[in-house]
Amino acid sequence: MSQQQSQQDKAPPQTFDLAALVNELNALLRLKTTVIGMKLFARADEMAAIPKIRRPSAVHTTDQIVSMASRLGWTVGITASDLVGAQCRAVIGLTPQDEQWLSGQSYVGVWHETAEDARARQEALCVVPHGRYEALAVSPLASGRLNPPDICLVYATPGQMIILINGLQYSGYKKFEWGVVGETACADSWGRALATGEPSLSLPCYAERRYGGVPDEEMLMALKPADLQKAITGMKALAKNGLRYPIAPYGIQSDVRAGMGVSYAKT
Repeated sequence: MSQQQSQQDKAPPQTFDLAALVNELNALLRLKTTVIGMKLFARADEMAAIPKIRRPSAVHTTDQIVSMASRLGWTVGITASDLVGAQCRAVIGLTPQDEQWLSGQSYVGVWHETAEDARARQEALCVVPHGRYEALAVSPLASGRLNPPDICLVYATPGQMIILINGLQYSGYKKFEWGVVGETACADSWGRALATGEPSLSLPCYAERRYGGVPDEEMLMALKPADLQKAITGMKALAKNGLRYPIAPYGIQSDVRAGMGVSYAKT
């Protein structure tokens, strides 16, 4: 290993002015739901050392834990024993993704018609590898208690979300290709983002809406702090061009040429 690489490996993780990021994001998108951070910990005592952290007194789903931060503004830490079952634990890598879990047997006749369907869904989930982490914490991003978090979670309406995506694509364009696993859609959002580091969009599933209280109109984007910063920079540039949220309706019967000349051409 080179001396330069060794120094890079020892470099502290990048930190951010998280409160400023949240203020800018809210100014651009007028979000209704608190933007939060999520972080995995190799040891439970590292999680427990976070200032003002709460520990559950009951058994929950991860959806509930996430919503304690995004809906109530709490900082909450969990280990595998705080979660209701293997599905929640496996997505964030706190329990093995073993053969029993992969079989999806408990979903047969409930969420899926056959054992083959249930197994195919389990195999499609994007999950954090088991064995690396003992604990996880969530907290309002602006609190700075997780700095840096592994990922940020942004709940937004479809209109807000497309502007956020446009901001990500303003510079260094790439096509985003996301999937929908259906039930256990947390694997599409925080599971995928934690596992891959890539911005990950999801349609929150039944459990997220029933137990996490996610309203009908919200989608979820999970992304690294650096990508959130990139999106904000992109959205600011778009706003200078008049491309901003809320998107004002132009009128379905109006002559569109004037509007298109402003929104889609450099004049």
